[in-house]
Amino acid sequence: MKACKNKIFLIISLTLFLVLSIPSYAFAMHISEGILPLPWAGFWLILAVVFIVPGIIKIKKRKAETPSYMPFLGIMGAAVFVFSALPIPVPIAGTSSHPAGTGMSAILIGPFASVVVSAIALLAQALFMAHGGLTTLGANILSMGVVGSFAGYGAYKGFQKSGASIATSAFAAGFAADIATYATTSIELALGIHGTHPVSQVALKIFIAFLPTQIPLAVLEGLVTAGMFSYVLKHRPDILRSLSLIKAKTEVAGNEV
Repeated sequence: MKACKNKIFLIISLTLFLVLSIPSYAFAMHISEGILPLPWAGFWLILAVVFIVPGIIKIKKRKAETPSYMPFLGIMGAAVFVFSALPIPVPIAGTSSHPAGTGMSAILIGPFASVVVSAIALLAQALFMAHGGLTTLGANILSMGVVGSFAGYGAYKGFQKSGASIATSAFAAGFAADIATYATTSIELALGIHGTHPVSQVALKIFIAFLPTQIPLAVLEGLVTAGMFSYVLKHRPDILRSLSLIKAKTEVAGNEV
């Protein structure tokens, strides 16, 4: 079991390294220090905390109920950190872009716990890597951690209920988490910097201006997420069963497991 988890972690790490090594001009996810007015920065932080607190409570509960939960929590924390640690600057927006990883983490550890690991990753990046900022931490947590996690989780559950395969559902989760994170950041930026222009127009302009290159990045994240789940489903479906992601008996490649 432990050896399999180490292999999964290695596969995720190598995949993310290859993904992030591909040059790409993409869109806003980390909002830089000082971009947002302090009232808005404080408001986003309060909203983020509303999700972080129950996330911590749920982590403690799951830790007591499922021994295998904490190792996955650590793996997903590392994955989210790696996904979002190499931003591509977007000077005209005062921010940067990158995959989020929250679609994957939300499925495996739950959306609330995904908010917590995202908050930790974003705080570490703000403190030690100058990615994002402390004044904009709440906004970044809300867009990537909260909206990204719940959008990815919702897409996964929705596709599963419609009868889609676990790989298709995972792809939808990765894609939705990425796009939803960007869309939320566009709104946050618009509310903070719109000036005399209508907020909706500013947000729409930000979204449309970068959408042609954000979609390929979201597709790439969807493929990585789908690939990871397909690998685990094929080689160790018991891991997914232990996390209640598949039923007690599931057909894999034509064989019942």
